[in-house]
Formats: sequence, structure tokens, C-alpha cells
Amino acid sequence: MDGAAIIEELLTSEGRADPYPLYARAHALGAAVPAGPDTFLVVGHTAADKVLRTPAFAVATADMMAELTPEFAEHPSMALFGRSILQRNAPDHPRVRSLIASVFTARRVAALRPAVEAAVAGLLDEMAKQGADGSPVDFMDAFAFRLPVGVICELLGVPERDRYRFRDLASDLTVALEFIDDRSELTKADQAADELAGYFTELAAERLARPQDDLVTDLARIAADDPERLPARELLANLVLLLVAGFETTTNLLGNGLALLFRHPEAAAGLRSGAITPAGFTDEVLRFDSPVQLTSRVALAEGLAVDGLPVPVGNVALLLLGAANHDPARYDRPEVFDPTRRDSQPLSFGGGPHYCLGAQLARLEAEVAVPALLDRFPRLAQGGVPVRRDRLVLRGFETLPVIVR
Repeated sequence: MDGAAIIEELLTSEGRADPYPLYARAHALGAAVPAGPDTFLVVGHTAADKVLRTPAFAVATADMMAELTPEFAEHPSMALFGRSILQRNAPDHPRVRSLIASVFTARRVAALRPAVEAAVAGLLDEMAKQGADGSPVDFMDAFAFRLPVGVICELLGVPERDRYRFRDLASDLTVALEFIDDRSELTKADQAADELAGYFTELAAERLARPQDDLVTDLARIAADDPERLPARELLANLVLLLVAGFETTTNLLGNGLALLFRHPEAAAGLRSGAITPAGFTDEVLRFDSPVQLTSRVALAEGLAVDGLPVPVGNVALLLLGAANHDPARYDRPEVFDPTRRDSQPLSFGGGPHYCLGAQLARLEAEVAVPALLDRFPRLAQGGVPVRRDRLVLRGFETLPVIVR
């Protein structure tokens, strides 16, 4: 099986459901291998980390995408992501990222711990009421989504009454980040993009009229006062990105983590006894079953190489982060879930200029939530068959029923 065949298999429902055997086959081929015309597959941890940190390996911008896909701009979902920092390089990326980064300083995130603890306690109370009669509770909807969406919406300034409409919209929108053969699959994504852009257009206007202490107010003021620094279209795209990225991956981190606890009761016992730290558990979930499995970079300079393999200008490096996190050259027994690992350093949050702004916040939420969940429900059990989303890039569950007791 060569690199192209591995990609082909990953794009099947079976491959998306369990990509790890395919990752193991990819490792047998090398840290980086050709995978079709102008495409390379990068699965080695060191190789992927180097690409992420090399500025000449850049993200594919909207202009690049439009050259490859002429109808790119016709899809609001793809165009929206193209205007966000997710798909911008220097100088646009650092210009906008610096405006947002002040919200995610280490000090400010650490100061959120009491608010996260209070939110966790409240959601656990609701779960206890919902499952008091012994009926299953969907952990994904009742907790894994509601915790991070509440936190990011508080930072943004999204009113509480609006928050719980966003799960389906984000699910629809993020289809635009997946590998898509049939553009009709973007219909719901485009509708979600229009609805979310419309929502933040109104919210930004409201915050300009009645300012509050939140990120929407701060960014809306900058866009109004200095459009060259932050054009209105970029404002909307990045507000949508912050909302979706602020809860989508953390939702999957919590769901993937709980599913692993059900499969590994010894890990739950270790967390309860203190033998396993919440930080160690979170790191291993990120490594073992990453919420983000894949990203890509485009070679923009001559003379680039990955693990000794030349990558010509314009060629694409597909970075299988999930595979890099299972690299046997980096991890002893990578197929074993071991929350006591030291120096794990998973690549789940990326690296380099595009390292996830919300990484510390996601870790905080998981490190508070999981021990509290186990403490509140000592006999927490799986309450039915979980259902995974049929996705490759963003890996997580649609439903995860539990019995709270």
C-alpha cells in the first residue's frame, strides 16, 4: 500500500471510523512519502513538527484555493474560512492574530478556572436531574458541547439565550474543512456560514451601540475605527472561527476522553486515586485520539524537503497529525493508551505560527471537567452504543449515551 492508496482508504467510511491501522501502514513507508501528483503524506512526528514550524510551508490561502477550485468563492462556507486566520499567512495572519491573542494570555485563561469550575458543577447538576430515573443521558449534548460553548461565548460576549443553537450550525459549517468530492455536500455548510455571519453582523452592530467587556466589542471597535487594520469581512470571518474553534475541538476532546475511560477503567481509577494527573490524562487523549487528525501546508519556496524528500514549490504536504501522534519512532508502544507517559507533546494543536490560540483553554476545561465528572458520578457507565461523526479531519462523537449514578 503506497501513500496514495492510504489517502484513498482514509476517505472511506471505514477508514474514517478507525484510521489508526492505516496510520500504522503509513509509518511502515517512512516519515514522509509521495501520495499522488504534487502531494506528499507526512506521518512522522519530527517531520510533521518541522513542517508546522517552517514558515515557507504555508497554509493554502483563499487565492490559492480559488486557482485550484474556480467555484471556491461561490461557497460562503469556504470563502468564510478563507477570510479567517485559519487560511491566512503573513502579513495578514499575524496582523489579525495579534488582535485576538490578548484574550488568550496565560494569565487570563488561568483566571477563568473558577468560572469553568462553576460551569462544570452546574452542568453535572443538570445531568444528574436528567438521568435521575436511570435513563441514558447524551454526554455530548448535555456536557461536552455545553461546557466549551458556554466558555467561548462568555469571552466573545454571545448572550446565553443564543448559545445552544450553535452545535448544529458548527457541525454543518465544518464540513467545509473536510475532503469533499461532491460540492453539493456544502449546501448546509453554506447556509450555516450565512446564518453565523448574519448573527455576528447584528451582534457587532449591537456592541458598537452598547459596548460591553467582551471580545466582540473590542474587535468591532477596531474594525469600525481602523478598517485597514481589520476589515469588516475579516471581522465576521474571525468571530465565526473563534466561536466554532472555541468549542468544536474541545467538545471532541471531552467525548473522546470519556470513551477512552469506558474502555480503560484503570485510567478512571487512576484519576480518582491521584495516580494519574488530569494534565497527563488530557495529553494522552490528545495523543491517542486527537480531535484534529489532519492539516496541510503548501511549499512556497525552493529547496524545501521533508525527511530528506524534496518538496517542490506548490506541492502540498498532508500532515496526518493523528499518525504523527502514533509515531513509533517518537513513542514507545504508541498503540497503547497510557496516561502516565512523560513528555508526550502531541501535535493535536498544531505548531508554529498557526498553533491553536485556545489550546491552554481547552486543556483547562478538560482538566477541570473530567475529574469532576468522575467524582460526581462514581459509577458512571456507558448507556448505549456511541455514534461517531463520519469525519476525517475533526474526529469526535455525535452521541455518547451514559448512565449517571
